Amino acid sequence: MKGNFISIALIVIGVIALAVNLDLIEFNLIALMRKWWPLALIAIGAALFFTPESGTKKK
Repeated sequence: MKGNFISIALIVIGVIALAVNLDLIEFNLIALMRKWWPLALIAIGAALFFTPESGTKKK
C-alpha cells in the first residue's frame, strides 16, 4: 500500500504541475497549504495505518 500511495501522489502532483505550466488551471500552492494542511496529516496517518509491518509473521 505504501508504494501505491507514493505512486499516486507523484502522478497527481505531476498532473497538477503540468496543468499549471500549460495555463490550464490557476494554482496558488501557499493559499492551498494554509487551508488544507490537515489533510496531509490525515493522508500520512491513513497510509501508515494501512501499510503492513515488515516484522510480523502471520500464523
